[in-house]
Amino acid sequence: MEKYLEIFKSSYQGYFNYLLDEITGFHWENYFYGLILVSLVVWGLELLFPWRKNQKVFRKDFWLDTFYMFFNFFLLNLIVLIFLSNTAEALFNDFLSLFGLSVSNFQLLNLNDLPWGLGLFIFFIVSDFVQWNTHRLLHRIPFLWNFHKVHHSVKEMGFAAHLRYHWMEPIVYKSMLYIPLAIIGGFTVESVAIVHFTALAIGHLNHANLGWDYGILKYVFNNPKMHIWHHAKKLPDTVKYGVNFGLSLSVWDYLFGTNHVPYDGRDIPLGFLGDEDFPKDFIHQELYPLKTKE
Repeated sequence: MEKYLEIFKSSYQGYFNYLLDEITGFHWENYFYGLILVSLVVWGLELLFPWRKNQKVFRKDFWLDTFYMFFNFFLLNLIVLIFLSNTAEALFNDFLSLFGLSVSNFQLLNLNDLPWGLGLFIFFIVSDFVQWNTHRLLHRIPFLWNFHKVHHSVKEMGFAAHLRYHWMEPIVYKSMLYIPLAIIGGFTVESVAIVHFTALAIGHLNHANLGWDYGILKYVFNNPKMHIWHHAKKLPDTVKYGVNFGLSLSVWDYLFGTNHVPYDGRDIPLGFLGDEDFPKDFIHQELYPLKTKE
């Protein structure tokens, strides 16, 4: 018990100091100012090249989604995620030790042994593929879908909608990623930062008020014209669990037949069936899955 109390203490103290350093210090992998910079750039693109020209600069729920951005990327970690992540890692390692094992026993590949570009590519591909599968689960399992509804309650798309999600989602994503990333250990702080900002930029663009599909690259990268169909309120019965689950890459949807872009979806209604009764404010959106049984 003393070990886990120490994890609790060090998690909060360590992350608080890290967050303070992010806000007061400047370095190339700074996540705080990186989020602001990427957001401003993509927002600027929205204003210069708006797809829905009648959509307001401060669209519906703009400020709610802006709050979600900073809450989910920074405050959520401080409140709960870092402690839970460190505790889960310690519990898993303690469980393995009962059998004389450690995480290193499962490592099939060390990215440090590969050329830097190849290691970075593998890290990115594995992370995105696992998250694509996790995203599918969020739509297919009713319990998880209740949490994911928060993200799909967006009614007007804009860059900040990317980070409107329930606090449970990163727990699910991180849990699903833990073992695959342990198998391919050796990724550096720099590679994590590159993958993070790449995914952040692509995700912002996917949700932005932009009518881009990147031409032939649409079969590789997720894009605004594809992702808007993921948020469509009404889909054919043949795809009742959703479509276009890609986060950064669209290639998984094309490979596994979950792609769906029937026509230009610029003005399609967004949301989900029954979203008229879904809470409109942050607190009640966070509480909704805890009080709802599917």
